[in-house]
Amino acid sequence: MRRESRILIVEDEDAIRRVLIRVLEDESKDYVVEGAEDGEIGLKKIIENDYDLVISDIKMPRMNGEELLVEAKKIKPKTVFVMISGHGDIETAINTMRLGAFDYISKPPDLNRLLTTVRNALDTSKLVEENIILKKKVSKKYEIIGNSEPIQHIEEMIKKVASTDARVLITGPNGTGKELVAHQIHQQSNRSNRPLIEVNCAAIPAELIESELFGHVKGAFTSAVKDRPGKFELANQGTIFLDEIGDMSLSAQAKVLRALQEGIITRVGAEKDQKIDVRVLAATNKDLRKEIAEGRFREDLYHRLAVILIKVPSLNDRRDDIPLLIEHFVNQIAEEQGTTAKKFTSEAIALLQQYDWSGNIRELRNVIERLIILGGKEVTIDDVKSFATK
Repeated sequence: MRRESRILIVEDEDAIRRVLIRVLEDESKDYVVEGAEDGEIGLKKIIENDYDLVISDIKMPRMNGEELLVEAKKIKPKTVFVMISGHGDIETAINTMRLGAFDYISKPPDLNRLLTTVRNALDTSKLVEENIILKKKVSKKYEIIGNSEPIQHIEEMIKKVASTDARVLITGPNGTGKELVAHQIHQQSNRSNRPLIEVNCAAIPAELIESELFGHVKGAFTSAVKDRPGKFELANQGTIFLDEIGDMSLSAQAKVLRALQEGIITRVGAEKDQKIDVRVLAATNKDLRKEIAEGRFREDLYHRLAVILIKVPSLNDRRDDIPLLIEHFVNQIAEEQGTTAKKFTSEAIALLQQYDWSGNIRELRNVIERLIILGGKEVTIDDVKSFATK
């Protein structure tokens, strides 16, 4: 079912306002069009309602279109504006685009041009809305669940470091959620509107990791049939997350160190360097101090990466969070499967809190999914004893 598009016409000339409303209503049954006699009334309507598009004249009494645009964007920055300008207002109209307007239309408006601009502006509005929804879904996916003391400490650390460009090394056992910390740092950073590129260093063969990180040029090796950018290039002006960095080869470590020191990378087989601006987050389940002592990790790279250290606790060190995590996973799995969320009895939850969670949060989620599938209408302590195999 198609959603109606709400449009507001802000125009002090009654005749023009009525004509614009009628033209748009005749154009599509999906357009719900309202009018406002001046900028002040328009701003009040924008505050009280959500519009997909605002079409505003520039020259108006009390509050002109430029002032309306600025004030509306402060309150609802995603609102899409199209400005109507008289012949002498073209320079002002162009300036409104610098302030965030989508486009402008000259008076008297050409109807074909008007309708085309409205359709394009509404498409932009829908894309903005879809991006917001998608970001919320992504944000929810990487939410850190818990209010235990260790989790509160991590969240405080994230708030302190997110707005900086400081490199962060995230440590902790497998399955504890180190990637959640990386995503939260990126989402709360000034780079959140730029990409977060993830690299699992343990999943890439040693002979390919340099090409994966820094790219290659055509002919650099047998299978290099065309130029290809690496992860650092793709993350330019954003963030790169080097997961399991303790598994990176020494030769790749040397190139990563150069990228951090000089802000420069070189594609495999290329002669020309490229400047990059990338924030680096890294994670490992290994003791890098031990890896350094045994010659498997560069000490200078460690010091470059570990400007800020965040240690993610094991699930056994945050048992108070298990009831919240169970509730989160129950709701998440129900949403994924399109079913009603099952209830866990307090006795079942208490028993799950006592287990030794060697696989941490990843293991807990698997067990919750198993109990939802195999347990009764309400998951009881007997279900836990039967199906939460330890």
